[in-house]
Amino acid sequence: MGLVVILFFFGLAGGIVGRIKGSSFVLWFLISACVPFIGLLTAIFFRWDNQELRRECPGCGKIVKLHDALCTRCGTELEFPEVAIASEMSVRQRIAAGGRPG
Repeated sequence: MGLVVILFFFGLAGGIVGRIKGSSFVLWFLISACVPFIGLLTAIFFRWDNQELRRECPGCGKIVKLHDALCTRCGTELEFPEVAIASEMSVRQRIAAGGRPG
């Protein structure tokens, strides 16, 4: 019973860290609960998804991460763009400071 409690709290901590970094809570909860200590460390050292630069798919117009090679909506193969779109975090900070979102 004690092991289940430990796994739950490691999963909860990993899920919270993953969500703060802009990723999926459920994904990091499962990883951290299945591999307790290593899963939590991985969530801590994983990249900040909400700070990644983005780009627009030329096929359908969906906004995807800059490092994506294929659009998940239409399947278009994406070349590295000339211009990137600001990250979600920087747009939120600009809005909070009273600036324009674009």
